[in-house]
Amino acid sequence: MQLAGKGLVVEQDLEQHHDVLKELGDCHAALGNLDRACQCYQEAGLLAPHRPGPFVGLGVVWLQRGQLDEAVRAFREAIAIEPRCAEAYGGLALVHQQRGQYAAAFDMYLACLEKDPDNLIALLGLFQTAVQMGSFAKVIHYLRIYLDRHPDDTSVLFCLATLYARDGRLDEAARTLERVVAIEPENAEAARLLRDVRARQPRAPAGPTGPRP
Repeated sequence: MQLAGKGLVVEQDLEQHHDVLKELGDCHAALGNLDRACQCYQEAGLLAPHRPGPFVGLGVVWLQRGQLDEAVRAFREAIAIEPRCAEAYGGLALVHQQRGQYAAAFDMYLACLEKDPDNLIALLGLFQTAVQMGSFAKVIHYLRIYLDRHPDDTSVLFCLATLYARDGRLDEAARTLERVVAIEPENAEAARLLRDVRARQPRAPAGPTGPRP
């Protein structure tokens, strides 16, 4: 029992040290100290090889450096450790997008959103690749799921309105843009798109103009 207790304490100490190193890596990455961030992530990965976080961090560092093959290996390692690691799928999507592989990026963004529907970076990435591919139905679905939880997110509302307009769904585009303008009256881009959409909407036929009986 005593040995088992000591083993548990050691394991807890390793986990805590892992967490500190992972947070340090995140801080260094945010500040642009990529060499130091990489070192922290590598040390954290050695302390807790069953945790995907350090490998996601390494993937982001490699991505920032433009070393895409290394980024792919790191993100895949994170997925091997934790198959539901949404951040790793989002990282792979970014790699594919940088390489101009839009269909593969689209699939990876979808995989990320299936595991984390609130991942705004993946949602906007999916929107970008959808526009490049001209494929809107699945994106509209995920935008609406996100808006169920965040109904006043004007950036996502604007993306949804843009896709409605591109898909010829002008009434839905107009209603969505009216909502954006109601939340942000100063949003000139949304107001301009709303005017364009209204100009494209078919006008209702005029009624009879003669005297009433």
